[in-house]
Amino acid sequence: MTSRVLSSGFLALAFLLQGAAAWSLEAPSPAAAKAAAATQKRDVSRCNSYADVGSCYDAIRRTPGDPALLVALGDALLRARRPADAIRNYSRAAEIEPNKPGLAAKISAAQAKLPSNRVPHPGDQRRYSNAAPEAQSH
Repeated sequence: MTSRVLSSGFLALAFLLQGAAAWSLEAPSPAAAKAAAATQKRDVSRCNSYADVGSCYDAIRRTPGDPALLVALGDALLRARRPADAIRNYSRAAEIEPNKPGLAAKISAAQAKLPSNRVPHPGDQRRYSNAAPEAQSH
């Protein structure tokens, strides 16, 4: 008899959990959807107008496949002097929309702003100590 009570209790619990799971998958209320749309619009506007990197990331988190947002993020990153990150986002936008006008020019402009990794010339070595190199312990 206890096994019968346990199995019926288990079935009731499974039914309740299934109902709760289905309830949580319902569409959001109209007010919540309206607030989310307003937040997205605000983030896109701040990303485009003010080159706000944080707003760009927030907008892309909601719509990751939007090439216009990726280009706007690349522009914001370029203004923030982060050309490597800008190139990465421009490249993602080019993968999504290969024929986007002006994108190749933006990539090459960002590549021109990358710091050069020049190899130091042996004659450029500087000593940062007044002691002779032989006298230093390291």
